[in-house]
Amino acid sequence: MKGINLFIIALFFTISAGAQTTSWSFDKAHTNVRFSVDHMVISEVEGNFNQFDGTVWATKEDFSDLKAQFTIQTASVDTDQEKRDGHLKSADFFDVEKYPTITFKSKAVKKMGNNTFKLIGDFTMIGVTKEVELEVKHLGTIQDPWGNTKAGFKITGTLNRNDWGLKYNSVMDNGGMLIGEEVNITCNVELAKEKTNLLENKK
Repeated sequence: MKGINLFIIALFFTISAGAQTTSWSFDKAHTNVRFSVDHMVISEVEGNFNQFDGTVWATKEDFSDLKAQFTIQTASVDTDQEKRDGHLKSADFFDVEKYPTITFKSKAVKKMGNNTFKLIGDFTMIGVTKEVELEVKHLGTIQDPWGNTKAGFKITGTLNRNDWGLKYNSVMDNGGMLIGEEVNITCNVELAKEKTNLLENKK
């Protein structure tokens, strides 16, 4: 009987630990997904993806065990120049009709310093999946005036677009490339804590 009681207690604590996993969703009104790439060596072109969604899960308040996934709608690319946006949506780049989304799914997280992490995961674009590392900084967690819990993050990373087959380019007269190979990504993310935890969602 004593063994059974100990088993029940252990099971209770296991379930309780699982219940502490918290789900956070993107507050899209206060989140942006931005990128920049060199243009003709001497300048940069910047742009955004205006349609996206994502979820983060964590059991620790400092997010040091976070898991994340997000989806970007490629047709929402916006560089504030209609002709260029049309080209980016074409088969030369994102081929949005064939590949409507870019996705990321985390596989591991490593704490690097005070409120900073390295997030490792699979990044899928135009049908190609590669492992990437993103730098994540937790900017803080607060309660807003309406009683909602919010958490802020800054996510940065650099991708070589050639790794995903985005090789469109032109060679200039000086030998330089028209478009840089490395793409810098910056995401300013505000998360909203969901009202229920994962265990409750499964009921």
